[in-house]
Amino acid sequence: MPISKTTAGGLLLCRAEPLAARPAAHMLRERLLLAPAGEWTALVPEGKPWLDGEESVAEVLSGWGSAVALGTNWPVLSLWWEDGRTGFVLSSGFRRSAAYEWDAAGRPQGEPEPGIDAMRVLASRLGLDPVLDLEELERLTRPDEAADGPARLLGVIALLARAGLALPAGLAPGEPADRLREAARVAPGSEPVEWSGWRDAMRAELAVVEDGPLGRLLRGPRLRLAGTAQLTAGAPLMLWAARRRDPGWLAAGTLLVAHGAGALAYDRARSRLRGHR
Repeated sequence: MPISKTTAGGLLLCRAEPLAARPAAHMLRERLLLAPAGEWTALVPEGKPWLDGEESVAEVLSGWGSAVALGTNWPVLSLWWEDGRTGFVLSSGFRRSAAYEWDAAGRPQGEPEPGIDAMRVLASRLGLDPVLDLEELERLTRPDEAADGPARLLGVIALLARAGLALPAGLAPGEPADRLREAARVAPGSEPVEWSGWRDAMRAELAVVEDGPLGRLLRGPRLRLAGTAQLTAGAPLMLWAARRRDPGWLAAGTLLVAHGAGALAYDRARSRLRGHR
């Protein structure tokens, strides 16, 4: 079935399992569906926030991807499609993002060299083969009359299967947002993610830190240093995003501030607990 050129939608693919992705997804303060996707986690919007403001689907998903990547320290790939165009944005913490776009006919947009650089970054940060996989990614930057926009994204997803991605049935690029949401809702292990207040969100975040493999290391001076750094970076980012009225980067700044404040509060609480023993 041909894809309607007016179809708009997108999803986030986090290079982490749901336990690590869930707290950062909560901090977006958006209604999402979280679904396991092999060694990855898929995040699908329940609504259509791009219809409520001036931002495009690509801008909304890119901002969310940046926020989740900051919150998980894992790469996040934002896939989007709108008016026949398709593309992706790879976010990796504070590192520069990599983006690429195709028009409705699958023709690469932009200059060839930056596009190839984006594919190189994608392969490197997601652990793909630097020769064979990169060669296939670079083919997606060349004209191909037989491949439309959604087919290009399907090509990216097929390569990510080699990095452990296994999307649930129905989560395919080009699907309308409503159909994508329904597919995510019935996916095995899926769950809704909805904002439940700062206390519950921070409790979930700290539980991940405490139970994770680095839990013993992220305490004391190291935890205080990390918390201070997050506050220092997050506060100005929040102010900058608020002036620009950019909800994606505002979410990223809010996430950093919440992480930093939560880390410092957690450290103080542990210190008091040890003092009463």
